[in-house]
Amino acid sequence: MINPKSTRQMEKQPNQLLWQGVFLLLLLTAIFGIYKAVQSVDYTWRWERIPQYIAYQAEQKNYAEFDGTVVTDKGHLFLQNDADPHQRQAIAASGTQVAEGDTIFLGDTLDTQLSWTAGPIAWGVWVTVKLSLVAGVFAILLGTLAGLARLSPNPALRNLAVTYVELIRGTPLLVQIFIVYFFIGTVLNLDRFTAGVAALAVFTGAYVAEIVRAGISSIHKGQMEAGRSLGLTAAQTMRYIILPQAFKRVLPPLAGQFINLIKDSSLVSVISITDLTKAGREVVSSTFSPFEVWFTVALLYLVLTGTLSFLVRRLEVKYARSN
Repeated sequence: MINPKSTRQMEKQPNQLLWQGVFLLLLLTAIFGIYKAVQSVDYTWRWERIPQYIAYQAEQKNYAEFDGTVVTDKGHLFLQNDADPHQRQAIAASGTQVAEGDTIFLGDTLDTQLSWTAGPIAWGVWVTVKLSLVAGVFAILLGTLAGLARLSPNPALRNLAVTYVELIRGTPLLVQIFIVYFFIGTVLNLDRFTAGVAALAVFTGAYVAEIVRAGISSIHKGQMEAGRSLGLTAAQTMRYIILPQAFKRVLPPLAGQFINLIKDSSLVSVISITDLTKAGREVVSSTFSPFEVWFTVALLYLVLTGTLSFLVRRLEVKYARSN
């Protein structure tokens, strides 16, 4: 006998093939629109200029460390010191600019090697990742403490946390960066990177505090009572019972906040930290190819945030299985 309820549920299921086709059609329409917009812009695209600012082959020259003569020993070239025959300097076979028997003087070029070197955009990506990672760690610590303080029965701690959260969330990040760097940084003698990390950590910590507070509040009060009935203190119950459960619930909003942190880190370029955004501006000034550079910068930010989203989804699946 067919269950009418199961039949109704089957009827409510959307046609997967149809809606996948609708999605594909919308995607192709968007791509076509972008293509037509690009065609309408009177601009000469020079994408070939961009790769060298991500990575390039730099020349590394090997200079003579003393006066001597080029000799061959077992198929390898060496520069032999005329004053001390036992002192030799190796010469690379590839890229060599000398031959056996040549007389070499101190400072002459012996060989030239090509090695891959990170360009300014790649260095900007590294600074952005480093800045976001360090600021994120401090934001978690600060936000967790502030979130716990907001739930504290102590009115001093609670009011202090509320003041911090409302003050930081009510002012722009750019203004906070200026205040931290030009005022607090001058008083405490902070360098640019430290000031940037501090500003981002304090700003993100205020939002993490609200996420942590909401996550803890979502746990049933019976959990605290159960922990206390087992002989645990309030702190131990919070650490071993409440926070692990709350962490699973706040993981998605925390991930969204740290994605925002990566994007917000672009604002530290105003205090001359050479992150990805500032590196992009420097490349634009040298290549006069703004569209290519900024599309590349946007793609790199997308790769960073997309990687973080993927890792968080894997973490969510892991915790879901553990349940």
